[in-house]
Amino acid sequence: MSHMDPTTKDNLAQLDNLLAAGNQSWLFGAGISLDAGIPLMWPLTDRVFARAKVEGEANDHKVLEFIKSELSDDSHIEHILSQLGDRRAIADRSKNKNVTFGGVTLSVDDLDALHQRVLTWIAETIRWGYKPEKADGAPEVIGTHETRIVTIDNHSSFVSALFNRSQAGVAERRRAVRLFTTNYDTLLEDALALGGFSYWDGFSGGAVAYRSHRYGDEEPNLRDRAHVIKLHGSIDWHLGEDDRVWRVRDGDLYPKKVSRVLIYPQSTKYLATQRDPFAAQFDLFRRALGSREENVLATCGYSFGDEHINQEIELALQRPENKTTILAFAGKINPILERWRTGPWGKRVYVIAEDGLYVGADGPFSAPAAGGKRDWWKFGGVTKMLNSGAEACAL
Repeated sequence: MSHMDPTTKDNLAQLDNLLAAGNQSWLFGAGISLDAGIPLMWPLTDRVFARAKVEGEANDHKVLEFIKSELSDDSHIEHILSQLGDRRAIADRSKNKNVTFGGVTLSVDDLDALHQRVLTWIAETIRWGYKPEKADGAPEVIGTHETRIVTIDNHSSFVSALFNRSQAGVAERRRAVRLFTTNYDTLLEDALALGGFSYWDGFSGGAVAYRSHRYGDEEPNLRDRAHVIKLHGSIDWHLGEDDRVWRVRDGDLYPKKVSRVLIYPQSTKYLATQRDPFAAQFDLFRRALGSREENVLATCGYSFGDEHINQEIELALQRPENKTTILAFAGKINPILERWRTGPWGKRVYVIAEDGLYVGADGPFSAPAAGGKRDWWKFGGVTKMLNSGAEACAL
C-alpha cells in the first residue's frame, strides 16, 4: 500500500510481532460465540426468564423479576444469580432459614433448587443455541436437544490460524498459549480437539474427568499447545457428592452430582473448599499477567464488564516491573480502555477498533475510508489478521 505512512506501517508491523509473541495469553468473552448461535448475556437473560415463566415452579418467574427490579437496568443473569446467592447466604444465617422476595418466601432448599433450575436453563440454552429476534425482522430461533443450532466453524478457523502461523519458527518458540474465557460453552476446547491441538484444562481423566489442578499449583509443562482456563466455569462442570469438581457429558448419571458449576459459586461452604476452581482460575490469570518476561494479553469478544478481571489487568499494568502488552480487539474504546491507553503505561496498550488502530494515546492509525468501519476487531477479523497479517487487513 504505497500511500501508507511509515508510522502506521511500523505500528501494524509491531502488532504482527506481538501476535507472534512466544509468551501470549488471550481473554475471550461472549462476543466470540455470538455468530456460533450462542446469545450474549442480555438475550440469554430474556431466554432464561421465558423458560422460568413456562417451565419453572409457580413463583420462579416472579422471584427472578423481583430480583431484576432491585438491580441496575444493565444487569443480566450473572448479576441476578449473584443477588440470589447473596440472599441465600442471608437465609442461611437467619433464624427461620428463609428470605422473602416481594411477598414470596423461599427456604434455603427452595433457593438452592431455583438456583439449579436457572443454571440448567442457562446450560441448555448455551448447549443447544438461541438467536433472539433481530431488529431487521429476522425471527427468533430456539435450539433444542433434537435440533441444535450451535456451530463451531469460527472457533475452528481461529485455533487453526493461531497454531498454524505462517511465520517460520513461531510454533517452536512459543510455549502453551493460555486461552482465558468468561464463556461457559465448550467451543474453544472442542475446536482445539477437532483441530488436533493438545490442551490442558486443569482436569484429569477422559470423557469423565475430575479437577486435579488446585489453587497455588503451577501450570504443567506438558508441551500442550494451549491451556484453556475458564474463569466463570463451564456448562460441563459439576460439583459431585464427593466435593470434587467433575467435567461430565450432559445426561450422564454418574458421578452423582450436587450442582452445576457456572459463574461464581453461590455457596460460602463451596467457596471454602480447597477444590474451589474459581480461585484457582483467577490465580492462573494473575500469574500470567504478573510475568517478569515480555508477554502479551490479547482480548476479543470481551466487553470489559467484569470488574474483577479488569482490576487484575490494571493492577498488573501499574507495576513498574510489569512487561505485559495489551492488545484489545474492541469495536469502540470504552472508558476503561481510554483510561489505560492514556495512562502512564499507555504505550503497552493497543486498541484495534472499528475506526482504526490506537497505540497508547496515539491514533487512530489506518483509519477506514470516510463513513466506513473496520471489522478487524471481530472474531473473524482477528482470524484473518492471524492468517494474513495486520497490514493486509488494513488495505
